[in-house]
Amino acid sequence: MKKIGILHGMERTFPEAFVQRVNEKQADFQAEPVSIDRVEQGVATDYAVIIDRISQDVPFYKAFLKNAALTGTAVVNNPFWWSADEKFFNNALAVQLGVPVPKTILLPSKHRPDDTRHESFSNLQHMNWPAIFERIGFPAFMKPHSGGGWKNVYKVDNAEEMFRAYDETGQLVMLYQEAIDFTDYFRCYCIGGKDVRIMPYEPRNAPHLRYDAEMKTTGDAGKKLMATMHDYILKLNHGLGYDFNTVEFAVRDGIPIAIDFCNPAPDADVNSVGQANFDWVVEAAANMAIERAARVQKGKDNLTWGTFVRGSVMGTGLTEAKAETKPDAAKMEVGQPIKEKAAKKDSNPEKAPQANKKEKDDKPKKKK
Repeated sequence: MKKIGILHGMERTFPEAFVQRVNEKQADFQAEPVSIDRVEQGVATDYAVIIDRISQDVPFYKAFLKNAALTGTAVVNNPFWWSADEKFFNNALAVQLGVPVPKTILLPSKHRPDDTRHESFSNLQHMNWPAIFERIGFPAFMKPHSGGGWKNVYKVDNAEEMFRAYDETGQLVMLYQEAIDFTDYFRCYCIGGKDVRIMPYEPRNAPHLRYDAEMKTTGDAGKKLMATMHDYILKLNHGLGYDFNTVEFAVRDGIPIAIDFCNPAPDADVNSVGQANFDWVVEAAANMAIERAARVQKGKDNLTWGTFVRGSVMGTGLTEAKAETKPDAAKMEVGQPIKEKAAKKDSNPEKAPQANKKEKDDKPKKKK
C-alpha cells in the first residue's frame, strides 16, 4: 500500500495532527512521518505523497525529494520549483499577473561572491542611487532577495541609514523595497490551489499576539476587499504552482498589496496560529493530500507546476493563469481573532524594526 508521508524537523503539533487526521478520514493510504534509511538514484519510495516541511534547511532532504518526485511521488511543494524560486522573481511575476506589490529594486551584493574578481563584474555599472531613492522613497525596507523568517531585514529612514545597513549585508543579494503604511493586514493560507483562509494579522504585535487582530475594513468595502484578496491569492499560487503556501497583504487606501507570498513551508504551529486556524489548515492539508494520493500515476510526473512554467512550455504565456482565478466564495474562509489562553505572555513586546538592526523574530519561524 502506498503511503502519505510528512517530512519535518523539530515541528510537532502540525505533523502529528496531520498524520492523525489523514488516518481518521480514510484507510486507503497510511499516513506517517517519512522514514529514510537509504536513498538510491532512480529507486522509488513507498510514498504516494510527501508533505515537505524542512528541506529548505536540509540539502540532503532536498535531494531525496527530487529523486522521489522523479520516480512518481507527489511532493508538496514541488522541490524543483522551490529550488529555483526567489522573492524578486515572485514580485516580477506578480506584476505580470496584475497583483499589486511594493515598488522594489534589486541590489547587487555589497561584497563580491567567493572566487570572483573585479573583472567578473564588467557588465555591472555603479548603482544610480539618487534615482533609486527617488523611486522607492523613505522609509524603506532592505531584505535578502532569497530568504525568510525576517533574517537580515532592515528598515531605513534615509540614505545614510540605508548605506550603513547595506555595508552589513556582505555577499547577500538584497531587495530594496518601499514601506507600506497599512490600515489592515492579513495572512492567508492557500491549500491545494483552491482552499483559502484569510486571517487578520498584526505583524507589529509580539509573536503570540499576531493573530489576535480584527479586520478594520467593514461593510461593502470589506466584502470587496475580501473578494479581491481571494482572487489575488489564487492568481499567485496558480502562477507559482504552490500547493501549500501563505500570502500576506498590507492594505493601503483599500488596495491589498502582496508583501510576502513565497512561504512553501508556512508556520502551522497551534501555539502561534491559534486553535481555529490550526484546525482549518490540518483539515485542508489532509483533504489535499488524500486527493493527491488518489490521482497519483505510477512512474509519471505527479508534481504541481505553476502556470508560469506550463505556459512557457506550451507557449501560452500567462493567459492560463488569468483563466484559473475566478473567486469561489465556498472555498474561502475568514479566520476570527484568536485569543490563546495558553499563550506565553511577553513582557517586552517587539518594537518596530530599526535601521542597522537585524530582525530575529518579526515573523513566525518554521520549526526545524
